[in-house]
Amino acid sequence: MAGVRLDNVTKRFGGTEVIRSIDLDIADGELLVFVGPSGCGKSTILRLIAGLEEVTSGTIWIGGKDVTHLPPARRGVSMVFQSYALYPHMDAYKNIAFGLQMSGTGGETVDQRVRRVADMLQIGGLLHRKPRELSGGQRQRVAIARAIVREPQVFLFDEPLSNLDAALRAQTRLEIARLHDELKATMIYVTHDQLEAMTLADRIVLLNAGRIEQAGQPTELYRRPATRFAAEFIGSPKMNIVPVQVEAGEAILPSGDRLQVATQRGGPADLGVRPENIALTRAGEPNALSARVLHVEELGESRIIHAALRNGTALAVRHPADSPTPRKGEEIALRPDPDRLHLFNRDGLRML
Repeated sequence: MAGVRLDNVTKRFGGTEVIRSIDLDIADGELLVFVGPSGCGKSTILRLIAGLEEVTSGTIWIGGKDVTHLPPARRGVSMVFQSYALYPHMDAYKNIAFGLQMSGTGGETVDQRVRRVADMLQIGGLLHRKPRELSGGQRQRVAIARAIVREPQVFLFDEPLSNLDAALRAQTRLEIARLHDELKATMIYVTHDQLEAMTLADRIVLLNAGRIEQAGQPTELYRRPATRFAAEFIGSPKMNIVPVQVEAGEAILPSGDRLQVATQRGGPADLGVRPENIALTRAGEPNALSARVLHVEELGESRIIHAALRNGTALAVRHPADSPTPRKGEEIALRPDPDRLHLFNRDGLRML
């Protein structure tokens, strides 16, 4: 296995710069996830690493070797695509074995590798079936097996679960995590699904318009987002953001409510608080906000209360399912956890 390094990597399509001077080190054996909205450049970065796109400038290193201008076959990577990309006229065995056979690997070695990897992915009994005879989850496991059997230095996953239903996504996500633990392989994974990113990654790289917005462990991005963009992108429901005026250790909301904040800096700012960090309380309590219930979403294990402050500012609140449910139109009091407040300046950078 091998680490990957991107040194000042830039990619332009015509006059449009889609990847902007990316510097990144990916450790040997790390499972790194690129996440971000559509069009942020995450799949383009993966294709640059794979050699399917040429860099405009910068250098790509794999295992300490400059591979910037090497063809894909000489980079020591295997890629799993969103679309499976299986040969429809071949059965699962031949799809998995094809790359090895084309590289000249001996027949007995091919057979041993194919059957070992198929058993690892629990598709050993499906090797005689053609893609049309397999479910979406089974096809994706064949595609993953085809990547593993080549024993590459680096695995690249380009939104591999997006074509699966919710139950299959959860199951296959666990299988990928198990494979990473078993293979100790360097894996680079692209997704727009933050749940996949949070549950799979050793480290997340959040992209925004072709640049790195924030990189770190999943809990770091969740608990201490460096920018307003990161705060709103990571988390579901997303973080509540309210414009405020900060004065003498207080954040003054548009509703006129005041919350104590641990900063003496003043001026306009954006106050952030996650739905799970707001609790229902009694009116008149310190730091309590008066609100009216607009809608309640039942999620089973919890519920999301959508409420509006006196000036109409909307807040989402995660509420335990075993607590009494407020009714639509009911007046309630909300208390944000003072130790879980976030402040961002008007440039979107973290203040608190």
